[in-house]
Amino acid sequence: MLPGIGTGVNVLTVLAGSTVGVLLGHRLPERTRKVVTDGLGLVTLLIAGTSAAHVGDRVLGDAVGSSAPMLIVLGSILIGGITGSLLRIEDRLESFGGLLQRAAVRRFGAGGSSEARERFIQGFVISSLVFCVGPLTILGSINEGLGNGADQLLLKSALDGFAAIAFAASFGWGVGASVLALIVIQGGLTALGAGLGSFVPEAHLSALTATGGLLLVGVALRLLDLKQVKVADLLPALLVAPLLTELVVQLR
Repeated sequence: MLPGIGTGVNVLTVLAGSTVGVLLGHRLPERTRKVVTDGLGLVTLLIAGTSAAHVGDRVLGDAVGSSAPMLIVLGSILIGGITGSLLRIEDRLESFGGLLQRAAVRRFGAGGSSEARERFIQGFVISSLVFCVGPLTILGSINEGLGNGADQLLLKSALDGFAAIAFAASFGWGVGASVLALIVIQGGLTALGAGLGSFVPEAHLSALTATGGLLLVGVALRLLDLKQVKVADLLPALLVAPLLTELVVQLR
């Protein structure tokens, strides 16, 4: 199977799900869309919990010591958060979403109200984070690049397609626009996997997955309207986690 086919299928399922969601969304009352969004928040929280649990993986503990995994995740979140905040990643992502929304208004001539713009940006930002931060994104993309097949990404594609239906019913076409982030991040990770070969140790992937799980908790809190965590500003933590793991391994 050609590298990148998993991302291609994922893009198609998100676009298809977004189309169905937009068509259904106008027919659903506001309270129903709210319940659907809350349900997605709870499911995202469940996925986040299973991902974050990788902090207890034996292979990670054996590599860095029993007390280090939590500190690695903590350090990754703090360093990544400071870096992302200084780079204003969240603001830039929202600005990009606003540019896409204005381009859609010019192209199709509708949905130009401030409320529609806010829904588009929220849909773009939240969907980009949900579709691009999870463990299947990271591990599936790297595995496909390593030549181990696209099975994980095909499974993710099916899940994302159904999620896109629910998201688009609430947020509209901003969900479909998130395929741009999907192509860049998922495609980039596949290329990275192809370039690294089998270089990334399992312990480093465990630290990365656990850190990604915590970021998904932030996404869930946003979906549940509990706190607007600036998850995008925390994204550099995904790069910091394996680097900190390697540092601890070398220092032991």
